[in-house]
Amino acid sequence: MPIKQLISTIPNKPGVYQYFDDAGDIIYVGKAKDLKKRVASYFTQSHQTGKIKVLVKKIRDIRVIVTESEFDALLLENNLIKKHQPRYNILLKDDKTFPWLCIKNERFPRVMPTRNVIHDGSAYFGPYASVRMMKTILEIIKQLYQLRTCTLKLSQNEIETGKYKVCLEYHLGNCKAPCIGKQTPEDYEDTIVQIKSIIKGNIVTVIQDLKKKMHQFAEQQEFEKAQVIKEKIELLEKYKSKSTIVNPHIHDVDVLSLINDEKRAYANYLKVVNGAVVQAHTVEIIKRLNESEDELLTLALMDFRQRFDSTSREVIVPFLPDIEIPDVVFTVAQRGDKKQLLDLSERNARLYKLDRQKQRDLVDPDRHKNRILNQLKTDLHLSELPTQIECFDNSNFQGDYPVAAMVQFINAKPNKQGYRHFIIKTVEGPNDYASMEEIIVRRYSRLMNEEKPLPQLIVVDGGKGQLSAAVKALRSINLYGKIAIIGIAKRLEEIYFPNDSVPIYLDKTSESLKIIQQLRDEAHRFGITHHRKRLEKGTIKSELTEIKGIGKHTTQKLLLELKSVKNIMTASEEDLTAVIGQDKAAVVWNHFHKPESLGNST
Repeated sequence: MPIKQLISTIPNKPGVYQYFDDAGDIIYVGKAKDLKKRVASYFTQSHQTGKIKVLVKKIRDIRVIVTESEFDALLLENNLIKKHQPRYNILLKDDKTFPWLCIKNERFPRVMPTRNVIHDGSAYFGPYASVRMMKTILEIIKQLYQLRTCTLKLSQNEIETGKYKVCLEYHLGNCKAPCIGKQTPEDYEDTIVQIKSIIKGNIVTVIQDLKKKMHQFAEQQEFEKAQVIKEKIELLEKYKSKSTIVNPHIHDVDVLSLINDEKRAYANYLKVVNGAVVQAHTVEIIKRLNESEDELLTLALMDFRQRFDSTSREVIVPFLPDIEIPDVVFTVAQRGDKKQLLDLSERNARLYKLDRQKQRDLVDPDRHKNRILNQLKTDLHLSELPTQIECFDNSNFQGDYPVAAMVQFINAKPNKQGYRHFIIKTVEGPNDYASMEEIIVRRYSRLMNEEKPLPQLIVVDGGKGQLSAAVKALRSINLYGKIAIIGIAKRLEEIYFPNDSVPIYLDKTSESLKIIQQLRDEAHRFGITHHRKRLEKGTIKSELTEIKGIGKHTTQKLLLELKSVKNIMTASEEDLTAVIGQDKAAVVWNHFHKPESLGNST
C-alpha cells in the first residue's frame, strides 16, 4: 500500500509507530500523542532535516500500535528500541563492566559481587560506579550478619539426612551453620530482608527494627544479645552518617541530568534514599536524528526507572520534560539540597563524558585532533578548520627595547619550528598598537612573497585596541577577510571579534578556551624568554636589576606577569605581593616610591 494511503488509515490516538525498510527490517521506532499527526509530519517537506530526509527515503512500510496513554507509548517505545536497536534511533551505550551486588535465588541465599547479570531469578542491586562503594557495603553486611559463603545445595532433605558437616566459617563465627540445621530458613530470610533494606538505602528502617530487638533482649535480661545488636546499630549509624550527602529528609527521589553535544549526550542517574546516594549510573547516548533534549531526557529517564525498578514519586530534573508519568512529580531544582543533588549528577555526567573522550582519543589520536579543531571552528564561527593558528604578543622594557613574539600551533599542538621573534624597527617609544601593525604586516607580507601557507586563524593578545591595530594591518596588505582574527583580553578572558564591541565568553572548561589560553600564554612566555636572553647578554638593561635584593629570577617573574617596568612601577604593593611575595614586593614598591624616585612634587 502506498505511504499516503497508509497514513490515512492511522488513528488520531496515542501509541507507537514503526518504520520498515525494503528488507522488512525496523529502522525507526517512535511514540506520539497523536499517531496520525506525528507520522504525517515526517512526510512534510518543511519539517524535514537532512537526516530525516535520508530516513524517509528508506521507509517502505509503517506499522502502529495504539496504547491507552502517552506514558504507555513511552514504555513500549523504550522496550522496542532495546529489543530491535533500529538504525535511526538513539543508542544507549552502556558499560557492561560495572559491578553489581547479587542475592542469589536459592535456599539460604548468598550475597556476592558480580559483573554478569543473569536472569535466573536472583536479585541484583547496582550497578555501582565504583568498586570501592560496593565493597564498603559488602564489608558492612559481613560485619553485621552471619551469612553462608559455601556453594552447597542446602535442600531440606539433605540437611535433615546429615549430609554436611560444619566448616571453618562456623567455628570463626562467620556463619550460623544452616547446613546442619542450626539456623532456620525463616531466621536467615529475616537477615536477607534487612540486607536488602541496607542495600536500597533504607538504613533507618533497619536501625528501628534492631532497636526494638535490643530492647526486647534487654527486658528479657539477655544483655549479651542486646549488646551485640547495640554494636550493630552503632555500626549502621556510622555508615549512615558517612553516606548521607544532603538533607536526610530527602527520603526517596530519582535525580537525572543530561549533558548534550553535537553527536552524543550523557545522562546520569542518581537514586537518593534518606539523603544518601544508593545508586549511580551514567550512559552515553549516540544521537541519530538530531533528537531534542526533551526526547533524550525522556528516553533516558524511562530506561533508568525500568532498569533499577524505581518507584520514586519525585524526579529531580534540569528542565520539565514533555511527558506525564502517573504518580510522579518532576522537580526542576533551583536552589538548596535538591539543586546540590542535581549539580552532583551533572558533575558525574561531565566526568563520564571526559573519560569516554579520553578513551576514544587513545584509540584514535586523529579523532582527538579533529574534535578540538571542529569545536574551535564552531565556537569561533570560522569558515574553515583552524589547522594552523598563529598568536602574537608585544612586550617592552621600561618603554624601550620593544619586541614581539609569535607562536604557531599546527593541529592544536605547538609547532616550535614556526615560532618567531620580532624586534620592532619602525616605531619609536612605547606604542603597542603601532608595534602590532608593524609585525602583522611584516609577517604576512613575507609569507605571501615566499608563497608559504597562511594560517586559518590569528590570535592577538589584547582587547579591542590591539585587535583593531591587527585588522588595520591586514587591510593594508589585502588579507582582511581571508584570515580569521580574534583578540583575547586577559582580565576576564573575553574573546573579541573585528567590528564588534561586545565580546563573547567561552565556557571556562571548554577545550576551545584552553587552546586559546595556551596560545596566548605560550606567546607571552616566548617573548619574555627573548627579553631574558638579551638581558643576560647585557644587550638591554633594566632598572629592576639595579634594585638591591632583587635578582634575575624575581625580575623575570615580574616581567612575565606585568610585561614592562612601567607597569611594575605603577602596580600596587598588593599586586606585586601576588607575584613575588610580601617581602620582595615591599622592596620593589619602596624602590619606586621613595621620595627621590618620585621627583620634585613642589
